[in-house]
Amino acid sequence: MKKLNVKERIIETASRLFYFNGYNQTGINQIIAEAGVAKASMYQHFRSKEDIAVAYLIGRHAMWMGNLKECVTVQNTSKGKVIGCFDYIMKWLTEVNFRGCGWQNIITDLPDDHDKIRNQAVLHKNDVRKWVHDLLKSEDQYTDTEAETLGDEVLILIEGAIILSQIQNNEWPIQTAKRACIKLLA
Repeated sequence: MKKLNVKERIIETASRLFYFNGYNQTGINQIIAEAGVAKASMYQHFRSKEDIAVAYLIGRHAMWMGNLKECVTVQNTSKGKVIGCFDYIMKWLTEVNFRGCGWQNIITDLPDDHDKIRNQAVLHKNDVRKWVHDLLKSEDQYTDTEAETLGDEVLILIEGAIILSQIQNNEWPIQTAKRACIKLLA
């Protein structure tokens, strides 16, 4: 296994701390200590905790979208891929004991002036939205407008399933949202 460089150790440590402890509950000194780096080294790579959080969210986005797309490759249709996203959500959330969405979690924990972080959360959610829209647009039965409207309804099911499963610490919201998606796309 490749040894991580200073920047990678900072991002990996901060990612774990931000996701499991929260953005406001994680301090720079904790990141530095747990990453095993000097403060000066950290500041060579990142100007602020907000910049570290942006790097965390960029990495998380790439990982999350990659895992989602890989999980749904077993589906033969675009509709099947959209419905299959709930299987990915189930797998992911049970693996992290229903900790929830990194973007939802950081946004609820964010001071008002942290626009770089907020922009990353919006970018991720818009990318998921576009992914759903594009899949539904590739289905012959929908116009582009219908695909976008249905896609937005599916996105609400996805986001609701994620947050409610976190609150309930249970998989039933994901299963329920999947059943509702199947009905919606029938």
